[in-house]
This record gives sequence, C-alpha cells and structure tokens, in this order.
Amino acid sequence: MGKELLLRTLRHEKVDAVPWVPFTGVHAGKLKGYDATEVLTDGNKLYESLLEVNKLYTPDGMPVIFDLQVEAEILGCDLKWAADNPPCVSSHPLANEMKLPCECLIPTETSGRLPIILDVMKRLKNEIGNKTGLYGLICGPFTLASHLRGSDIFMDMLDEPNYVRELVEFCGKVNIAMAEMYINAGMDVIAVVDPVISQISADHFEEMLSDTFKAVFDYIRARGCLSSFFVCGNATRQIDVMCKTGPDSVGIDDNCPLAETKKITDSYNIAIGGNIPLAGIMLFGNPQDNMKSVIGILDSVDHNNFILSPGCDMPYDIPIENTIACTQAVKETESIRTLIEGYEKVVDAVEVELPDYANRDKVLIELFMLNSETCAACTYMLNLVVDAFDEIKDVAEYIEYKLTVKGNIARVKKMGLKNLPAICVNGDIKWVSVIPDREEFIKTVRSYAKKS
Repeated sequence: MGKELLLRTLRHEKVDAVPWVPFTGVHAGKLKGYDATEVLTDGNKLYESLLEVNKLYTPDGMPVIFDLQVEAEILGCDLKWAADNPPCVSSHPLANEMKLPCECLIPTETSGRLPIILDVMKRLKNEIGNKTGLYGLICGPFTLASHLRGSDIFMDMLDEPNYVRELVEFCGKVNIAMAEMYINAGMDVIAVVDPVISQISADHFEEMLSDTFKAVFDYIRARGCLSSFFVCGNATRQIDVMCKTGPDSVGIDDNCPLAETKKITDSYNIAIGGNIPLAGIMLFGNPQDNMKSVIGILDSVDHNNFILSPGCDMPYDIPIENTIACTQAVKETESIRTLIEGYEKVVDAVEVELPDYANRDKVLIELFMLNSETCAACTYMLNLVVDAFDEIKDVAEYIEYKLTVKGNIARVKKMGLKNLPAICVNGDIKWVSVIPDREEFIKTVRSYAKKS
C-alpha cells in the first residue's frame, strides 16, 4: 500500500486509508544516536538514519532532508549549527544592498551540500523507493528571499515591491533548479516549504509572489512529479491564494484549524496534510496522548484528499514511542480507538506567574515562539525586535519564550494566545502570525512607555 496510497491521494483518487508522512528531519538522527549537524553533513549517517525511520515508523511517505538553509548556504548565507536543530541563517548577503544575486549562484549538482543530499536520495530510491514515497524539500522563494535580504524584506514589500518581486523571481529560479535535481534523483514529491508566507497578507502574496509560485508548481507538474506547498503558523488567510498557485497538496501546522482549512483546499480539489501538534502532543505528551490526538484528527475531517502528518519538522527530542504511537493510530485506528477509550490527557499543573506589567520600570516585549532557531517565521519576527531594539532600549526590554520549553506551553495558555509566533507588549497581544513593520513596532512600544 504505502507509496501507492500516498501517490493516489496526491492525484486526488479515492482511497480506503489515510497515508502517513512523518516529517522526521533531524529527529531521524536521534534514532541512530547522531546529532543534527552529523546527520545533515554526513551522507552515510543521514542514509542510515533514514532507513531507521522507514523501519520504525513505517511511513507511506517521508522527506529525505528537512533543512531550509541548504539553498541559503549555497547563495552565501552563513549558518549557525546546532546539535539538536537544523542550522539557522546567521547572515544575510543582501542586508545592506538592494540588488539581485548573480545568476551564476543558481545551484548545480556540485553546489554546497547537494552532492551529499543527491547521493542519499538516489541510494534511498534504490533501497526503499518501491514501497515508500520520497519527498524532496526545497526552501520556498519568499523564505529564501528573506534569508538573503533579512527582515528588511518586510519593509521592502511596502516601499520597494518591484524589488521584492524580482528577488522572489530569482529565488523561484533557484527552486526550479533544485526541483530538477531532486526529480532527477528520484523524488516522488517536491515540497516547497515557505513558512514565512504566514507573516504577510494575501494581497501582498498575490501582488509579489503568486506568479513565481505558479511557475515553480507548473515546472514540477511538467516534469510528471507531484508537489506540496508547506506553510507554518496561522496561514488560514493565505490558503486560498496558495491554492490558486496550483500545488497538488498543501501542508499546515496546528496553528491552522484543519477542518476549516480543508474546506478551502477541497474547493480546489487539492490534498491537505497535517497537523499533529508538535510541542504539546508529540514532544511533551505520552503515547496515549499521541494516539488520542491522531484519532481526533482522523475523526474531524473526511479522508478524501487527506494526509496525516506532524504539523511541521519534528523536533529532535520527540520520544520515539510517541511517533510509533502515531503510526499505530493511523494504521490500526479501530483497535487503538478501543485501547484508549475513556483515556483523558493528564494536564500538568504548571504554575506560571505573569510579570507585574503595571509596576515595571521598562516596557516588556514578550515574544512567544515555536522555536526561533528552527522556525523561519519565528526567526524573522525575533530579528525585527533585535534590529529595532537600539531605538527602544531606553524604554523597553524583551524576552523570548520558546514552545520547546515545557513550562512555556502553560505561559502561552495563560496569555490567551491561540497561534504563534506572537508579540505581546506589557501583557497585551499585539501581533500574531504577522511581522509588523519597524516603525509601527517602535511607535507601539513607545506608546506604552508614555503611559508608565
């Protein structure tokens, strides 16, 4: 069943089961005792880890690598490496000059880490490609443009839309080059992963990005390959314009309400993938929590055009038994339903004390993040605050709360936040799943200082 079940779902055919696609990313290395840097730079360790993913989690489809910095590294961005996360971009080549990269930088098979990645793809195709659908993930054109330009790109969208359009078009050419190599290496699905899309308006998407995304998906389809368009955060308002670009499927995280979002994708006859919560369930839950979550998801939508998957790239330290529990719940649904009948999630009584905002000497900016080291939307929201901080440090301080820290889940709930990333100012929720422009941010923070 496996691969054929996945491909039939992506072709919008009627199927009698739900395909399971765990986005194991660097978590694959945990299965063999390799850290994130090892598994992303050593082909043999990556290959060995992916075979273990295939054995333990019996996926119908799986990514070969989940690293949205591969293209950025090739184009001149410096990376900061970590043991339990993919690398993050630490420099932006276009931060101080509004120009386009040289066409000579468009990746080839010898660029950056591509020789390692392409070799692993070909080896996996030969070893498990007959039974498991293989995903080649590429960094989408807007997130890649953000890597190159930095957080200034959000101001550029207001002041220099033609430049943004041209930069995104260049990044679309990079996407097509990557897709060509990955398809040639045997990938069944090309996933364009663009988490930063959730941070902009649908109007800006249509004005500056839509044509490039259409070109990328048209190319993938012309090559006889299937496609997916991944987004992170609460992207509900962008789903309609995303569908208009022509992907075969859309991938969402748990910030997006699945049933509501599926109504939109169904109207375009596009498959949807998602959206097991990563932190609250997969990372910090137990096997029963994961089984219950999966069955709840399966019961919430019809199974036509649906792929079960985690909401995004799985954190390195997700317990192996939790992912196995998800596998069991999707593949043995009725027996697992009986097994957990009556089970209720045990909620840890974590006491969280909020700051005394009214009596602080300085305004407190609180950033609530999935993980700014791995989530590009979080990274650029944090960067906005860091970049603007010199202009407000006389009146303000900031602190980051990552959802990968267990106690911070309780803090998010106590703040009343429904979606991430978000910025609160003196306890007031100001920006959720949207990056404000620099001047708006500074003005808002200073308005709180005047009240104190």
